[in-house]
Amino acid sequence: MKIKELIFYPIKSCRGIHLSHAKVGDKGLSDYNNNLYYDRTFMIVDESGKFITQRQYPQLARVIVTIEGKKITLSFDDSSMDSITFIPQNQGNTIEVQVWGDRTSAINQGKEVAQWFQEILSVKNCRLVKQDDYNIRAINPQYSTQSNQPVSFADGFPYLLTNTASLDYLNQKLKEKYPHQQQQISMDRFRPNIVIETDTPFIEDTWENITLDEIKFKIAKPCSRCNITTTDQITGKINPQNEPLKTLSSFRNVPQQGIMFGQNMIALNRGQLTINHGK
Repeated sequence: MKIKELIFYPIKSCRGIHLSHAKVGDKGLSDYNNNLYYDRTFMIVDESGKFITQRQYPQLARVIVTIEGKKITLSFDDSSMDSITFIPQNQGNTIEVQVWGDRTSAINQGKEVAQWFQEILSVKNCRLVKQDDYNIRAINPQYSTQSNQPVSFADGFPYLLTNTASLDYLNQKLKEKYPHQQQQISMDRFRPNIVIETDTPFIEDTWENITLDEIKFKIAKPCSRCNITTTDQITGKINPQNEPLKTLSSFRNVPQQGIMFGQNMIALNRGQLTINHGK
């Protein structure tokens, strides 16, 4: 078993950054060489403070995030729209925000970057916020390994693991279903942090713990999938046939829980991960 990919997403629902090696922390992956920002440190909220994602605005898949030192640059893929560079604010205008059922505080990142996203999304009064590190958003205690265990603006857990063999199996199902169409998908549809390479589809369902390099992870729970999987993560276009979610539902639907692909995880120690290594 090898680590095939490492990806972190500084801004929730925007395009991820691929890493050759990454730092493992409490709240998720970060760039080992520049670990100022971790996975889902930032997110976009509407005027009421509720989180905004590709579920409502698939064009967020086209927002490219680049980090150089403290500076973050945002660009809208190949469009003519100007990019924007800003230095995140770590204190100041704190507002209440909502991620699913959690309400917590976050730091407003200002008018200029807010206006940039408003133009991208064609929506009024949305804002970019940064998690307030002094106000902990906790993992569901049903799954956590310690009390008041922190998580970023990720949906619920610091790490999401997927398996190349699982994707190969899904793509084979799609090929059988659509022999005359190109329906093959890449792993970015599932927005994982860690992609492992194995020979056995969904073997990750059988694990309680996993060790990658020197890092031990607890497998918390399967990840239920939503309509983001139907959005091309390069073009932002939604699949008109609701694929691959429709096909995935035919063999990965767990009643009252959802359509599952991948496993949510919690790191049990800290350190470094490197692609093309594993145990």
